[in-house]
Amino acid sequence: MDASDPKAVEIVEPTAKRIRTDAPSNTDEVATFAPTPVPVSTSGSADAAVSEAPRAQDKPTSTQDSAHVNGRRQDQRDSGVAPIKAEYLLTGADASRVAASAIDYDLAEGREETGGGGDNRSNNNKKGKDKRKKQTGQNNDRFFGATGDANPLCNTRVFNSEFSPRECPFGESCKRVHDLRKYLQEDRRSDLESFGGLCPVFDTYGECTSGWKCRFVKSHSKEITHEDGRKELILLKKNIDGTIAPANASNNHETEGVQPGLVNIVSSKDKIDLARRRVDMDDIEKYVKWIDNEGRLNNEYQNRRKREDEAEVQKDMSAQYVEPPMLPSEKRRLYFAAETPVVAPLTTQGNMPFRRLAVELGAEFTYSEMALSRPLVQGVKSDWALMRAHETEAAPPRVNPNYKNIVFDYDNSRDMRFGTQISGNAPWQVIKAAFALNRFCDRLRVIDLNCGCPVDSQYQTGCGAALLEAPAKIERMVRGMNAVSGEIPITAKIRTGVKSNRPVAPQVLTRLAFGGAEHRERLGAPGCAAVTLHGRSREQRYLKRADWGYIAECGAIVEDYNAQVGALQDTIREPDERTLANSKGGRLFFLGNGDCYSHEEYFDHVNNGKVDSVMIGRGALIKPWLFEEIRTGQYLDKSATERLGYIEKFVKYGLDAWGSDEHGVNYTRRFLLEWLSFTQRYIPVGILERLPPSLNDRPPPFKGRNELETLLASGDSRDWIKISEMFLGPAPETFRFVPKHKSHAYEVQG
Repeated sequence: MDASDPKAVEIVEPTAKRIRTDAPSNTDEVATFAPTPVPVSTSGSADAAVSEAPRAQDKPTSTQDSAHVNGRRQDQRDSGVAPIKAEYLLTGADASRVAASAIDYDLAEGREETGGGGDNRSNNNKKGKDKRKKQTGQNNDRFFGATGDANPLCNTRVFNSEFSPRECPFGESCKRVHDLRKYLQEDRRSDLESFGGLCPVFDTYGECTSGWKCRFVKSHSKEITHEDGRKELILLKKNIDGTIAPANASNNHETEGVQPGLVNIVSSKDKIDLARRRVDMDDIEKYVKWIDNEGRLNNEYQNRRKREDEAEVQKDMSAQYVEPPMLPSEKRRLYFAAETPVVAPLTTQGNMPFRRLAVELGAEFTYSEMALSRPLVQGVKSDWALMRAHETEAAPPRVNPNYKNIVFDYDNSRDMRFGTQISGNAPWQVIKAAFALNRFCDRLRVIDLNCGCPVDSQYQTGCGAALLEAPAKIERMVRGMNAVSGEIPITAKIRTGVKSNRPVAPQVLTRLAFGGAEHRERLGAPGCAAVTLHGRSREQRYLKRADWGYIAECGAIVEDYNAQVGALQDTIREPDERTLANSKGGRLFFLGNGDCYSHEEYFDHVNNGKVDSVMIGRGALIKPWLFEEIRTGQYLDKSATERLGYIEKFVKYGLDAWGSDEHGVNYTRRFLLEWLSFTQRYIPVGILERLPPSLNDRPPPFKGRNELETLLASGDSRDWIKISEMFLGPAPETFRFVPKHKSHAYEVQG
């Protein structure tokens, strides 16, 4: 078969020939396109170290006749149907029951949009029949019930011993409980027995950040008897040497309840100052005005050049130029390469516990959930909370010092894993947000501008994918953000376009790389350091596969970037080298995004898709050890016990991030259930007839290799609740879980 034939397809071998199940994994036998394997821990937890199923190893692919059609490796499998071995398929009533619980993820995925009770921006300017409610399978206005104690304890009592409370500023008018013994006996639910009754936060850090409200409070408190016979309840802490001692209440109430091991903690004072406009932004206003006036100035410049002396015009216009405090060429250098897989910005799902787990399993770069620029500038707590990251995300990434992607003056010790993504519809919003992020967050790798979010609440307000129809505005945004973001580089994430039949990515890429032709002579390039292209249009959503052929075409433009700079040097339209990101001559990193679900696909994209790295979203949610497979270059057939171990880790990381009190427990439960709605889609590679697996393949009804594996594959949210209760105890009567698909709602029956 001629691989150059556009009709050629890959001959896919049976799974038995592609994996070995009778021998341990041998990391020396790694596909030739993978990096050198690095040992990675595979155990889920101390209690889940025993594997119930063997590892599956991918042999080198030299025996496979691979072919690429439009940049995508093809095979002969039935389109859209997962090739599960016959002995695991269900029939009859069992098959009907499982099929009834299947979720249509084309409708269920994506950023949440609110309905009548929430942010109603997506309903603006609708007329006539458009006002009729759109019928979808998606829950747009979700409510999860009350998450705290029935009668909450006053904050003046939370971290103090029984006889040493702080004075309550509200006195007798305070509506909260002040009697500690009454609260513990009557106003809270009983302690949890999971994790042996030991508080995971106390066990990790030696002190619990939830104090008396902790659902494991018995493990770090005791009753002592004083000389006068009085009995007092006190909190405990664990010293460095492991001894237990009474905990001392902090005099700094600002730090009470703040989890250790976190970065980018913004104080309440700073957020209040933003909300009340006390933060001095006078210097930023001149950049905003400069960017807003740039279109008018450019038209004036071009018109005057035709009728006046060019030198005089240039001198006059230069006087109106505002020199930024730091040029793109002076910012921190970036690094992306084959050994640096990236976790995509994931709304709801891309929370800190999941990112922490992904980094532990081999992800090198992570992003916050998308934050909105205007709320950031206004000091809104919920958006600033998205900037928090775990200290493991602030560590430098793993790099190959001999790889061609190392740019001049790159300093790995100054690099880190965590970046943030913001959205906005006007230059002033993202410019001020970039300034605030640089001022208040000291551990941000990049600030990424979202130019691809497809949901209506973003698109109809001019944010997200709507920006693709205004590439000049994107350029102004990136240019303005670069002027105020200090040493933090600015990047962008885009789609192929808004309409499938009208792709615009090349035009946007050219703007981001060089700047518009009308601006290059005066302003140079906007200084974008990296661009990620999602291979779908807004119109497509998840209805079709990502177009990696188109990504490769755009990658060729970026690959030729330096050559284009050289060509422009022979013309008057050469961009100023100081305005180019990533060192001498400039370097624009290019990442692809869409449907990556195996290490084979990952390295196929890196080798043939002309990308520096791949950003992974849904594939990482369904199979977070995908990063481990990329690092080791082999398929890993994780057992059900190991997968449950990852769930246990997520729970512990959730209690660490959100607290071990009633609110934190139910917050963790909610986001665990959100994650389980994705993990249940995983089909173990050991029961597949052929590899590689495909993210878009829907499984026929099947059973696992044991009861736990079958439970983890259930699409019934009642089973997800059951899994959560293994670690978080019974859900409270007020708890409701409303997943994005309407047929899977759950409400506690009381």
